[in-house]
Amino acid sequence: MVATSATSSFFHVPSSSSLDTNGKGNRVASTNFAGLNSTPSSGRMKVKPNAQAPPKINGKKANLPGSVEISKSDNETSQPAPAPRTFINQLPDWSMLLAAITTIFLAAEKQWMMLDWKPRRSDMIMDPFGLGRIVQDGLVFRQNFSIRSYEIGADRSASIETVMNHLQETALNHVKSAGLLENGFGSTPEMFKKNLIWVVARMQVVVDKYPTWGDVVEVDTWVSQSGKNGMRRDWLVRDCNTGEIVTRASSLWVMMNKLTRRLSKIPEEVRGEIEPYFVNSDPVIAEDSRKLTKLDDKTADYVRSGLTPSWSDLDVNQHVNNVKYIGWILESAPAGMLESQKLKSMTLEYRRECGRDSVLQSLTAVSGCDVGNLGTAGEVECQHLLRLQDGAEVVRGRTEWSSKIEATTWDTATS
Repeated sequence: MVATSATSSFFHVPSSSSLDTNGKGNRVASTNFAGLNSTPSSGRMKVKPNAQAPPKINGKKANLPGSVEISKSDNETSQPAPAPRTFINQLPDWSMLLAAITTIFLAAEKQWMMLDWKPRRSDMIMDPFGLGRIVQDGLVFRQNFSIRSYEIGADRSASIETVMNHLQETALNHVKSAGLLENGFGSTPEMFKKNLIWVVARMQVVVDKYPTWGDVVEVDTWVSQSGKNGMRRDWLVRDCNTGEIVTRASSLWVMMNKLTRRLSKIPEEVRGEIEPYFVNSDPVIAEDSRKLTKLDDKTADYVRSGLTPSWSDLDVNQHVNNVKYIGWILESAPAGMLESQKLKSMTLEYRRECGRDSVLQSLTAVSGCDVGNLGTAGEVECQHLLRLQDGAEVVRGRTEWSSKIEATTWDTATS
């Protein structure tokens, strides 16, 4: 509408009433509005072609060559004959039309920028809460996570359970994005037909730095073959703001029959589904070949009994989520160590699943320092065992800890 009004002001359409019977009519007013002048006697305005206001020099009027004065009265008889009406004479002043159009577009652009305005920060990223995407020739899955307030602990950093949940989430979304997710956690279509599911057998995690509230981390994950009947899954976790690798993890998975709860070989039909997604790469963490110690009531320093899963601890396969085991293992860790030490690495061997009616015990043995001086210890190593009340082993583990004071000093120096 604005553009139409601006254009119509430059094109004059003469009416029939402005022409006399001889085909002559009053001269159409020029688009130079400075040349308009009204005569009190007649009540009409008469404008000569290309009329201009007389220029001034030092405050005085000056007649320049080519300048034309406006007619003052209807009684003047020396008025020159008007120029013949041609197409060129009726063209508008294109410079003024272009200026009007430019003004319109600048105003529209300003309004659009005001509507689309949003704060811009160097540490903001696009779509940090999406389901992720496939990268690197379709073999690596990448997803971002924002650390929420309910995911941090008393030391204002993310808990190890938060880190492990991010790893599990990316693994499942990877299978889903590849189009291999059937009814169940990570079951391909052929696995679903044969009642097979993946279960984790071993997990190694190294945490160099824990993110804090408001940080955004980027998680990459991929799968590789491990032996004839196993699959390895690796993860790399980076700080999105700095690009620094903060966590590395590697895991070994095997197949289990969902009905019999026994381990199974990988059928050829299933192998054909998953092999195109295998990456030929080394583990991101060198395998820790040290044997995990079996604890008992005599060798353990701390024992926590009466641990039972709740309904929310079960996954869709009706067994306890493997992340929950980590929380149970730390239930028997001494409070002094949790307050003064930070978990920097962890190795777990999953030996048995447990269900909703299970009752468990958590055992921890501290080595490398005096149990009574955990607050001043630099490096601490612990052995862990999670078992059922009848003695059947569920998870064996080993954790390594470093002083929170030393970690804080190192973070300050590097930043």
